[in-house]
Amino acid sequence: MSETVRVAMWSGPRNISTAMMRAFENRPDTVVVDEPLYAAYLARTGIDHPAREAVIASQPTDLAKALAGLSGPLPAGRRVHYAKHMAHHVSRDMDLRWTLAFRNVLLIRDPGEVVASYVRARETCEPDDIGLPQQGWLLELWDRCGVQVPILDAGDFLRAPEAHLRWLCDWLDIPFTARMLSWPPGPRPSDGVWAPHWYAKVWCSTGFAPWHAREVKLSGHHAAVAEACRPIYAALHARRLRV
Repeated sequence: MSETVRVAMWSGPRNISTAMMRAFENRPDTVVVDEPLYAAYLARTGIDHPAREAVIASQPTDLAKALAGLSGPLPAGRRVHYAKHMAHHVSRDMDLRWTLAFRNVLLIRDPGEVVASYVRARETCEPDDIGLPQQGWLLELWDRCGVQVPILDAGDFLRAPEAHLRWLCDWLDIPFTARMLSWPPGPRPSDGVWAPHWYAKVWCSTGFAPWHAREVKLSGHHAAVAEACRPIYAALHARRLRV
């Protein structure tokens, strides 16, 4: 039980990824890191995001340095390192074999819901902005290497968070604790500097929000983006964890 467990949770934006980070951070044995490749992504792509310069100033922009930070020693009494990753922060032309050193998990969400939520915060998006294409080819890499990677669907998870977390803890060989199901509201020192732009709901939360059906109305380009991602989502969804 003393071996360090390093978890890499790969999500797209506008998912339950920050709430999942809260669940792990509320464990007494866990250290979390929030989107450690974000600054490197912004520096590499030149893309304009809220708080862009603050993000770049807050993290290494060199990918090798960012990755080195994911393998350092943990504080006394901690044996779990949990990294919340955005899948769109990596690109297909990268050598991503470094991911094989981690216990990778995919967190997916219906692309229509993702796009509808994303464009409420930003004017528009493309398929690569919501991470599903990247999740698809990350899984291709892991499949080729014979690595088991659980896929959690946000809709399924919110219907039964405790059952999913118990399964995930068992797979990670760490004890489940009910502390993962609720947490105090408000910001955390571990939150990225971008948190004020994206984390309002999480800051108000004290646990996973109950699942409810969402009416999604998309048209034009936004509908086309969601439909372009739907085949990838369907393939991942077919392999999702069922508990």
